[in-house]
Amino acid sequence: MKQLTRLLPVLALAALGGCATHNPQDPLEPYNRAMFTINDKVDRAVLKPVATGYKDITPTPIRHGVTNFFGNFGDVWSMTNDFLQGNVHDGLSTFMRVGVNSVFGLFGTLDIATEMGIYKHPNDFGLTLARWGVGSGPYVVLPFYGPSTVRDAAGTGVFLAYGPTAQVSPPSASYGALALNLVNTRANLLDASNLFDQISLDPYVFTRSAYEQRRKSQVEEVRDRPFIDLGEPNPLAKYSYGPENGGIPGTSPAMPAVAASTPKTGDAAP
Repeated sequence: MKQLTRLLPVLALAALGGCATHNPQDPLEPYNRAMFTINDKVDRAVLKPVATGYKDITPTPIRHGVTNFFGNFGDVWSMTNDFLQGNVHDGLSTFMRVGVNSVFGLFGTLDIATEMGIYKHPNDFGLTLARWGVGSGPYVVLPFYGPSTVRDAAGTGVFLAYGPTAQVSPPSASYGALALNLVNTRANLLDASNLFDQISLDPYVFTRSAYEQRRKSQVEEVRDRPFIDLGEPNPLAKYSYGPENGGIPGTSPAMPAVAASTPKTGDAAP
């Protein structure tokens, strides 16, 4: 009887594991929950304290500069995937964005392009695979990277192997760049994670649901586009501010206030 009593908790865990394994929405749930717990413990023990210390000692303008710098690298990857998906319009837009921020934004530490109305269009290789018709596969939690699917995990692997940060030489600098980006990103999410801890009854289910809904929306948007998406007849037209838009030839959208405040010939000076 004692042996049976000792076996009951084990049998209960086995039953729960069997039920979770047969969940059609999450067939890898036992593994996923275990990895989710490991990620959470590593975050609480290492990453969150490091990110908190980084945020405390690093001035806000510098953290914004780091965020913009790695965002510029991310835009290069987004542009690559735009073209792989046949999205010429967003690809050209992001190409212009990278050029403006790299040249005029001190190698991307300043986001000049957004101020000019050239907005970010995040993209990744997981969405490219979805565009090419690859199914998502089961939901899976990756070490450090968190929620994903089998398809998106493959996209993450391609990014780590061929993305812009992977081209940094020597390899130690590439690893350092990834670590800095991870800590900086975690620092930017500290407030959100604190709120998440307060509102979530089952953090695993909440995270899975939020990821799947957001990803489904992104995939549907990518698949609904025509294969060669040129967008506007002139993809760069919205970044000009010529006479047809009520402006002065050669000026940018940021110039109307300047043009309006410039005295015309014959106007009296204030």
